[in-house]
Amino acid sequence: MNSTEKIKILYIDDEQNNLTSFKANFRFDYNVLIAATTDVATGLLRDNPDTRIILCDQRMPDKTGVQFFEEIRTEFPEPVRMLITGYTDIESVIDAINRGHIFRYIRKPWTDADVQSAIEEGNKFFLTNSLLHSRNTELQSAYDELGKFAYSVTHDLRGPLLSLLGALEIAKASESAEELKEIHSMMGESIKKLDEFIRNIHEYYSLKRGRLVFEPIDFNAIVHDTVALFRIAGIMDHIRFNADVKQEGKFLCDEISLKIILNNLLSNAFKYQRKSAIDKFVEVNIESNSENAIIFVTDNGIGIHPNHINNIFTMFYRATSEETGSGFGLYNVKDALNKLKGEIEVTSKVNEGTTFKITIPGKPNG
Repeated sequence: MNSTEKIKILYIDDEQNNLTSFKANFRFDYNVLIAATTDVATGLLRDNPDTRIILCDQRMPDKTGVQFFEEIRTEFPEPVRMLITGYTDIESVIDAINRGHIFRYIRKPWTDADVQSAIEEGNKFFLTNSLLHSRNTELQSAYDELGKFAYSVTHDLRGPLLSLLGALEIAKASESAEELKEIHSMMGESIKKLDEFIRNIHEYYSLKRGRLVFEPIDFNAIVHDTVALFRIAGIMDHIRFNADVKQEGKFLCDEISLKIILNNLLSNAFKYQRKSAIDKFVEVNIESNSENAIIFVTDNGIGIHPNHINNIFTMFYRATSEETGSGFGLYNVKDALNKLKGEIEVTSKVNEGTTFKITIPGKPNG
């Protein structure tokens, strides 16, 4: 077994000869810690949180091994506990096993084969429990996320639909062309919100279920397609849109993830502009080579308050009430970047604008 693969075990015994013998016998197979008292053992466990197996003699001078295991269960629940005991202690051992304080016991005098077999069995139990704990944590997280997801979907779909129904009722009773024009505009905004929400849900699903496909990326083509998506919005809202690409070498990445990142960042940049600003702009700057790509998305919009910066990538979080949003966009950006092992930095000033810096490593050829 390689030294980097050795599992860490703690052996507790008040007889120094036993400690020395145990360490000598098992030092090549395991990373062995030894303690002559339960106090020293507790300190070692605090200093070595990756300890997997604890073996303790039942007849310790300050307390029994069963008492020690019972005391440490709360602070150190993960290590597998094993008791070394003589035949006269069998009743207390059985009681400890039944109450869950120990995994198993090893009879005195022990043999190397007995101890090694117990450790290997205990390590399998440890790995199974660790995997189960990890899966339970993931399941709870997924359950919590599903609850928030269901609430947000019903809330954010109902809002625009109710607005549409209300506008239709008003339109039925209206005879004014100007009023009908305003109602049509309101209905258009509601439909746009629905469309954005559905798009974000689709992206969310694609990121959760999709498999990354690494291929050569043409950033000029991606930017060209993206500019086409936002050109009309720029013209209607009088927003200058500039894009600059400097690409050298072959950059391998997942194109769908890149588009999700860029589209969501640009969507926010256009959406959260200051209504009264005269020279509104959005800029994209991309530099890439075979090793990485760095993307800057900059605007001079409403900015983000410092109190919100740390939360903007949380699902359903909305940093402002000036514009309605699904709360999915930046969450999808962060999720896509996690899959690509990328990073994102945000700098922003209220009423001055925001810059997102994205760094994405390229997948090595071959």
